Amino acid sequence: MRNLIAAREPTHGILGEEFGLENPSSPTRWVLDPIDGTRAFITGRPIFGTLIGLLQDGIPILGIIDQPVTGERWLGVAGEPTRFRGPFGGSAGTRPCPRLADAELSATSPELLGDDGLKRFHQLAAAARRVTWGGDCYAYGLLALGHIDVIAERGLKIWDWAALFPIVEGAGGRMTDWQGQPLREDGPGDALAVGDLALLPQALARLAHAA
Repeated sequence: MRNLIAAREPTHGILGEEFGLENPSSPTRWVLDPIDGTRAFITGRPIFGTLIGLLQDGIPILGIIDQPVTGERWLGVAGEPTRFRGPFGGSAGTRPCPRLADAELSATSPELLGDDGLKRFHQLAAAARRVTWGGDCYAYGLLALGHIDVIAERGLKIWDWAALFPIVEGAGGRMTDWQGQPLREDGPGDALAVGDLALLPQALARLAHAA
């Protein structure tokens, strides 16, 4: 991916989990994660994915989730509806779910939340319909298809979320940190994604500091 981008757009910046940052002064920066969901990948579960994001002045303007085993691909472009391609068809779009009590909640792993984060997540989980663990980037694709309603995670780096943001937002959802603020590269690494915008204030209230 780096070689292809460098050959096509040599002035663009490229940031990846494995090989650092090239052209750091460029306002246009690709953010790459070749395998998001390493544990899923090495244990043979098809819920990992390749993430490709594009930032302009630090703002995600394009995102791709590609799952090569299932043949599914999500494409998000700022200001446009999210597009989805899969072997059985379908289209992207979050589902109506205005009540947290009816919401399907997801997170990758409890151990990634930390002690305080896990307490706060449990506050959210207590109000949700059901919790499903695991998924990495694939869970965000499922949210964009209307199968999951809320995702709350901690410890994310920019290569974990940059590609997801345009996909979630373009499907009708919203993605912020746990304070409801925009995600940023130097932020705390918290991420909250909701499919129905009515869930955002409810989820944020539950993710407030644990008692």
